[in-house]
Amino acid sequence: MNRICTADKPLNRDVIKYIAMAAMLLNHIGNIFLKPGLLRELFLDVGYFTAPVMCYFLVEGYGYTRSKRKYGERLLLFALLSEIPFCLAFTEKGLLEFQGLNMIFTLFLCFLLLVAGEKLGENRAIPVYILLFLLSAFCDWAFLAPMFTWLFLHGQKTGAPLRRTFGWVVFLFWLTELQNRLLTETGSLSACILKSLGAAAGPALAAFVILYLYNGKRAARGQLFSKWFFYIFYPAHLLLLGVLRLLL
Repeated sequence: MNRICTADKPLNRDVIKYIAMAAMLLNHIGNIFLKPGLLRELFLDVGYFTAPVMCYFLVEGYGYTRSKRKYGERLLLFALLSEIPFCLAFTEKGLLEFQGLNMIFTLFLCFLLLVAGEKLGENRAIPVYILLFLLSAFCDWAFLAPMFTWLFLHGQKTGAPLRRTFGWVVFLFWLTELQNRLLTETGSLSACILKSLGAAAGPALAAFVILYLYNGKRAARGQLFSKWFFYIFYPAHLLLLGVLRLLL
């Protein structure tokens, strides 16, 4: 992906990732600890900022990483390390129940999607794309994260404006959220539309931050620390939340 490089924009990639980690933490706190209501809805909606950001940076980083193999191995390693903390955190009753595969597994599938696109080309990779989409059904952010990744990849290959790509990201998230609410909630159609629009504010904010605030650079200092923090934070915060769930 062509890196955005605009020196007068205030946020580098690492700062945006820290914001994404904080938003994810709020989402998980709301999901695990808060009762249905406005505050829980707000925490969940803020957290929807994170997935589009991570998919965008996955596509961007794929083109710049020194070793794609090591990149994939790190994702798979931390996906495995995160699975028990993920299930511990989101088990509703009891000690531990399988809750599907965590988000880093989803990002690993998205990484494989990028590998397939590079090695096979767009047309020959379609069967692999379909398989990876189906496998994501067992993961957090099923279908949406691979679709976001493919949209960013396709936009890169075709030269489509990034604004248009993010428009599709926000629209697909809103449509999915609306469908889920219509299937699972008893409220009116207008209430479901309103709530789904609120949820789509997270991806819309992600689009705004990347398009208008991201300067295309990494932080000048602490790059090694940030690199490993982003990997370690995910299982560490889930483990902490899981322990707190048991204690509370």
